[in-house]
Amino acid sequence: MSVRKRNWITPKGVEKSAWVVDYFDMAGKRRLKTFTKKKDADTFAATAKVEVREGVHVADSASATIEEAGKLWIASARAAGLERATIEDYERHLRMHIAPFIGASKLPSLSIAKIRAFEDQLREAGRSAAMIKKVLVSLGSLLADAQERGLVARNVVRDMKGRRGSGEKRQEKRQKGRLKVGVDIPTREEVKALVGALAGRWRPLILTATFCGLRASELRGLRWQDVDMEKREIRVHQRADRYNDIGRPKSISGERILPAPPMVINALREWKLACPKRDSGKRVDDGEKIMVLDLVFPNGTGKVEQLNNILRRGLHPAWVAAGVAIDSGEVDKNGKPVLAPKYTGMHALRHFYASWCINRRKDGGLELPPKVVQERLGHSSIMMTMDVYGHLFPRSDDGDEMAEAERAFLA
Repeated sequence: MSVRKRNWITPKGVEKSAWVVDYFDMAGKRRLKTFTKKKDADTFAATAKVEVREGVHVADSASATIEEAGKLWIASARAAGLERATIEDYERHLRMHIAPFIGASKLPSLSIAKIRAFEDQLREAGRSAAMIKKVLVSLGSLLADAQERGLVARNVVRDMKGRRGSGEKRQEKRQKGRLKVGVDIPTREEVKALVGALAGRWRPLILTATFCGLRASELRGLRWQDVDMEKREIRVHQRADRYNDIGRPKSISGERILPAPPMVINALREWKLACPKRDSGKRVDDGEKIMVLDLVFPNGTGKVEQLNNILRRGLHPAWVAAGVAIDSGEVDKNGKPVLAPKYTGMHALRHFYASWCINRRKDGGLELPPKVVQERLGHSSIMMTMDVYGHLFPRSDDGDEMAEAERAFLA
């Protein structure tokens, strides 16, 4: 591998010069790469020498553009059987955010500096901080796929995240703030009022969400065969995505068995008698259709219920009926203020379930240890549980225990 200076004269008589790195790749093929500055050529030569020795070097001329690699990445995602919603998110990130700004760049040309510049471009183009974060995750996944194909040696996105370290994560966590009871998490009194206001088809669904902590997708995909009335257990085994497609939970930790309180089981027993049946499509000898009970919380035709229907027709009216509401700022045709639910999403009920698992028994909670709370919630790691709910766990150094320790010390 050599670095040499090349001089030439243009047709207009102007003298030009450049620095050329002359080397052989892993296959023994001669490669040339030109630089304006010698220090850039020296840096590339040193890096390329190590990459060739380790068998990971990819020459620019043998590589693909980011957009080309993105198409291969999408094909890999489809072949791996990822959910349609996930693949469509990947395609949207590639089409709307990655390709317009850096799609024509060669993979080996990417550096941490270029990724930072890409972030700046997205920000200047009006992308939100949350969207930029999602796009970078997708870009990192794209580069990981390209690495496996031998199209690029480094995944600079993941290198950059590693360099940013925990300080930025702590800052992000401080800016995001902790979940607050009465703001993000319904209080015990609010949930009591909600339970008292529940009626009809939405009662068993909302009770199950509140006292078993299932995600909305898990509730929409729950089957009767996964509800054990005798053992009072609910098995989370599948979920319904935003397109109502049924699939497995996204991680193995999402598959779990949850105990259900008697109130939930009794509500489910009653609901099973009225639950819409789904046509299996099978027929017996006399031509009569066989109707099978499949989904626990289907729509009126026995198919997957839409999330917006659960919110608009079930949860939101229940919160308002329970008096857990705020002034929406609008008025009806009679001039009366229109009330809106204080908590708008299903996840607020999951937050309450987590707090109920954590709270002390004397405060009406279950007082479960962190590891059990993680398992009940289906989190992939204890770190996730503690990051979100760690501040809710009771402290062991309260005033009464400190006074008792002091008496024991002075005795």
